[in-house]
Amino acid sequence: MNADAGKIDRNDPTDILGGVEDLPSLPAVVMELLGSIDQEDIDIAVLAKKVSSDPALTAKTLRLANSSAFGLQVKATTIQQAMTYLGFEATRNLITAAALTGCFPAGRCPGFNDKAFWRHSIATAACARALARRVRFNADYAFTAGLLHDIGRLVLVARFPERYQAVLSLRDKHDGELIDAERALLGVDHVDAGVALAEHWNFSDTMRQAIAWHHAPEAAGAGFLATIVHVASAIVHALDLAGNPDELVPRVSSVAWTALGMGEEAWLQVFHETELQYGEMSAILMA
Repeated sequence: MNADAGKIDRNDPTDILGGVEDLPSLPAVVMELLGSIDQEDIDIAVLAKKVSSDPALTAKTLRLANSSAFGLQVKATTIQQAMTYLGFEATRNLITAAALTGCFPAGRCPGFNDKAFWRHSIATAACARALARRVRFNADYAFTAGLLHDIGRLVLVARFPERYQAVLSLRDKHDGELIDAERALLGVDHVDAGVALAEHWNFSDTMRQAIAWHHAPEAAGAGFLATIVHVASAIVHALDLAGNPDELVPRVSSVAWTALGMGEEAWLQVFHETELQYGEMSAILMA
């Protein structure tokens, strides 16, 4: 049998994403929010009204906004209030998190732990936010990029459940990196799939770039957000917050680690903050 038979063309988004019906559709307002990350002229009142028309999304978002992780002094009871108290960017991220964590169907691929996937993504979002605040980078961008960085794995699971089960078996058999097993069996990896989805869903360029380079933050033009997400993901693996015994702690780019320029005490504070905030966020988002 030809080793390349059945391989997916990594340069062809339609080959990766296939029929769009295989993918979940995000609420229109969330698509609008994700596309607006690099825009400045947004009518916040109109967006707040659109989000409010989805009661489940509103309830989840407000539970997050009022959690201790975001430290509101006054309880927000409407999306408009959350935007006023927390700021538009922070609220947009919470809406995105609330929508995304519930939109992909679970249980499609035996061997793929959907809950562990989301635990890792939520913890990476919390850690990226904590890191960004320490290095004076936009914490809201970091939160969303942390949440979305591995979204391509869900694309591959949704599109090729049986083949992805073989990918997981290959990784376990060789005790190797998931991305290598994906490339070997599918011809694409979750980074390719994440970038294809980011384009299909009109994510901002900022988010696309972070997804594209979170495994190679030292690459020319990768951007500092990819550095933050790369390190945050590694920290979360090391802290074992996803609770997935099969996951290896990936290699950390020394260039990325050094670029953050933090001392030991700052790192310890980030670890502590990540564990605290992750617990509360995951309880709300995965309810």
